[in-house]
Amino acid sequence: MNDLEKALDELTPAQAAAVNWTEGPLFVLAGPGSGKTRVLTTRVAKLLAETPEKSFRVMALTFTNKAADEMATRIEAFVPDQQNRATIGTFHSFFMQMLQQHGSHIGINPNFAIYSLESDRADLLKEAIRENGLSSEDERFLGTIDKLKARLIQPEGCAQRFREASVGERVERTYLAYEEALSRANALDFGSLIAQAYRLISAFPGVGIHYRRAYSYWMFDEFQDTTVGQYRLIKALAGDSFRNVFAVADDDQIIYQWNGASYQQIQRFRADFQPTEIQLPTNYRCPPSIVAAANQLAVHNTQRTVDKQPLEAGKTTLQYPDGQHIRLLRYTSEEAEAAAIAAGVAGIDASKRGEVAVLARTRALLERMQQALTDAHVEAAIAQRRDDFRSAQFLWLAAALRLASRPLDRRALDTLTGAFNRWFGSEIWSDNIAAAADISSRSLLGEWASAAASCEGDNAQNFAAMAAELARQPTTFRNFITKFLDSLPRASAEDTTDIEEDRSAWNGLVRSINQAVGRAAPLEQFLQELALRSKEPPVGPNAVTLMTIHSAKGKEFDHVYVIGLAEDVLPSFQSIKAGENSAEMEEERRNCFVAITRAREWLCLSYADRYRGWAKQPSRFLGEMGLELPLTPSS
Repeated sequence: MNDLEKALDELTPAQAAAVNWTEGPLFVLAGPGSGKTRVLTTRVAKLLAETPEKSFRVMALTFTNKAADEMATRIEAFVPDQQNRATIGTFHSFFMQMLQQHGSHIGINPNFAIYSLESDRADLLKEAIRENGLSSEDERFLGTIDKLKARLIQPEGCAQRFREASVGERVERTYLAYEEALSRANALDFGSLIAQAYRLISAFPGVGIHYRRAYSYWMFDEFQDTTVGQYRLIKALAGDSFRNVFAVADDDQIIYQWNGASYQQIQRFRADFQPTEIQLPTNYRCPPSIVAAANQLAVHNTQRTVDKQPLEAGKTTLQYPDGQHIRLLRYTSEEAEAAAIAAGVAGIDASKRGEVAVLARTRALLERMQQALTDAHVEAAIAQRRDDFRSAQFLWLAAALRLASRPLDRRALDTLTGAFNRWFGSEIWSDNIAAAADISSRSLLGEWASAAASCEGDNAQNFAAMAAELARQPTTFRNFITKFLDSLPRASAEDTTDIEEDRSAWNGLVRSINQAVGRAAPLEQFLQELALRSKEPPVGPNAVTLMTIHSAKGKEFDHVYVIGLAEDVLPSFQSIKAGENSAEMEEERRNCFVAITRAREWLCLSYADRYRGWAKQPSRFLGEMGLELPLTPSS
């Protein structure tokens, strides 16, 4: 029995029904810990294994690169000889590839850059406003532009979407200027990847026909997280006839409403595709007492499937007698809460702390928690997406690669010179380099390398020589990366400097990119993939993970602490102000649901009587979970 046969044999009847589904639309309502990743990957592998003589491809999209990498690894293990027929990635990466291949139809050059940094986008907008004679006050419209893009609204005519005509006109002019500036820079931002793909499919229906023929089966993970724009793009790509759409979702885990996620996307999918539905209610992750608390919490929401089955406890091996898997603790203040939780974590064997997480609604609580853990001599890290590197060394590396690919990229030159000056204490200025390059007709990177060749400092001239070689032969960029890493001094194992964190992040990024596009991918494609990925370093194997609840979705840990379960914290002040039956309050309840269902073995919930000096009541969610509140604070 091979690995795939074994995986198929281990499926439950409900999981097997989903995996064995072939033609037509299917909606899988999958609760936390129900094995949905197993279902998705096994289904992809089965479709491929049963059709070795076929040429069709299978598409499976999710929302994070980490989840996509995990799926791709599992599928490759099942069907190594067929894995190249599966496209596994994120929404943004898939539609980025579509624009690379077909974007020229709407004037998009395939080697476009991706502006993932807010600073780059803000600078671009500022330049566009100045060049078009607009008011500097219009810089505040960048967020408005993002919201318009998320709803697939193009700049032309967007003014009519606003109540105040004067505001709408200013937004439209600013939006047009910004898009023109992106086009001149041969760049797209994140929102453009979805909006321009929709524009492409709408203007050239043949592109949609091509993808419907090439990809016979489509699968979408975490479908509840789709935005209005992403759903409309899926619908446009499917056209009027394509129906082999397989969507997995949980309406109790919609926690990105602020980013456009909504229960309405699930309802639209049901109305547009009229899918057969399968429920996966059995939770194999959490002990029964946690499952029971999650069920009692979830039923207070109305924006969920009417006939949704409650979660069932499927975990049979329990570390503690059931009923001892949840603790609820009360403290006098947030300082006392952080100190006590840190002391509790310190009592856990150091070799097991890598499976410990502390979750909170806000980053401020995590920062206090991190300090308390540091004071208790416990290694801990706040896990959060980083859009850029922090060390001068890796900022320089990424900028050098960008300049090799885009020889006239002034933003990359600014980053390169600034990082190198910080690194070696040199005084090379990008304006001077640009002026010299105009005279010499050399590339910006080549001109910079010439200026840096005389810099003093350990290895400065060595790195300048590397850059000069890269400027002459950009296709050798992988050799350049290897030389750079080999020339960068290694710190001790205990060193947690920005350089070592960035090195760790870089190594993970390269592995992920190689898996996604192959080791032979050209520099332009490598950079596009790099822009899509977080530069966050992995948490150490024995470090406690600190995460906001939004960052924790999709993760699981043996021991989970959820702190700050007080009114105005979780639920937030804004949701309380919106009202008990508001969409905001329902989302806060789903935040709590997500947090408690991350725990595999043990869950500790805590709250304080005071936060930031203000008296607070215990969170209403504690009572909704059926938990008995402590009469007095813990010491």
